[in-house]
Amino acid sequence: MSSRAVQRCRARYLSLDDFEHAARRKLPRSLFGYVDGATENNLSLRDNRKVFEEILFQPRVLVNVAGRDPSVELFGTRYRAPFGIAPMGICSLTGYRGDIAQAAAAHAAGVPMVLSSSSLIRLEEVVAAAPGAWFQLYVPRHEQAVDALIDRVARAGVEVLVVTVDSAVVPNRENNVRNGFKTPLEPSLRLLWEGVSHPSWSLGTFMRTILRHGVPHFENNTAERGTSLIARNVERDFSGREYLDWGALRRIRARWRGKLVLKGILHPDDARRAGEIGADGIIVSNHGGRQLDGSLSPMRALPAIVAAAGSQMVMIDSGFRRGTDILKAMALGARFVFVGRPFNYAAAVAGEAGVAHAITLLRDEVHADMGLIGINRLDELDPGFLYRPAAG
Repeated sequence: MSSRAVQRCRARYLSLDDFEHAARRKLPRSLFGYVDGATENNLSLRDNRKVFEEILFQPRVLVNVAGRDPSVELFGTRYRAPFGIAPMGICSLTGYRGDIAQAAAAHAAGVPMVLSSSSLIRLEEVVAAAPGAWFQLYVPRHEQAVDALIDRVARAGVEVLVVTVDSAVVPNRENNVRNGFKTPLEPSLRLLWEGVSHPSWSLGTFMRTILRHGVPHFENNTAERGTSLIARNVERDFSGREYLDWGALRRIRARWRGKLVLKGILHPDDARRAGEIGADGIIVSNHGGRQLDGSLSPMRALPAIVAAAGSQMVMIDSGFRRGTDILKAMALGARFVFVGRPFNYAAAVAGEAGVAHAITLLRDEVHADMGLIGINRLDELDPGFLYRPAAG
């Protein structure tokens, strides 16, 4: 990562939204639509952002805030900021070696990155580039496959396993059809035109990947190498999770010796059950609005889940774009926040330097906002710093 690349990012991108605008121009419509879109009418996607407009701050003044510290401890590790990078699939199709770009930048910045099961680079390579990376598990169908994958993750040195629990059924992603995104990738005039009309992506990401690393495969859905992006049976690895239940989670808990986190919790009763099976943490999430359309924003669910979670570490994702968003969640009881799409866009437009700059932007916002709110430590936050106007 060159200092020149970092300087270019500083000049061009002033907020996380700036990366999204740049990615919209650089990426083919089908790829940008896959990352940007959600499901059906995008009700949950919109509400994930709308909720932040409904929560205002009541800052305290005349507080000496010269000693502000935005770091936070999770599972025995001190992170330099209260946020990390959420798991996202096929990041190495939107940005060259995108999973490594995100993981390496996160590691250098002292924040965690969660590698997706649906990634296109072997988890061992990612962990080598970023020791301390977490791994997100889509649970395979058969128990033997689950055990083998868990053992592989443990051998790679991963210490935090994040099991996604809100994707038992493939949702209605009609936006993918409208934008022309599908797996397997199939040659077509539309695909050819998108490559020709987006040369920076087609040469700098797609062809560069093919020439240096071959056709991308889904590398981490099982203990063995998965299918390629162009295989006709690629959808096999992303369907048939209807069997997943609390019994399967108990088996995983019994086999996995590290920290176990459940991602996709929106109901307080599920938070309680997660604690009963021995989960160490939960991520309050509606999958960025990409699963059940009309599910409530994690921010709306957060207070009740915090009350029900007991000793579990409560984290949250979906819709976070600003330092103020993060601090609002922490005032409601979240201990940590994960951010997804913006870091995908940053890797797509500027590689590791882009992700590093995006992390710096968000951390600087948190640091400044702490001073404006009137706190020095994040554990000083509580609901008393927030104000919700009465519905009129």
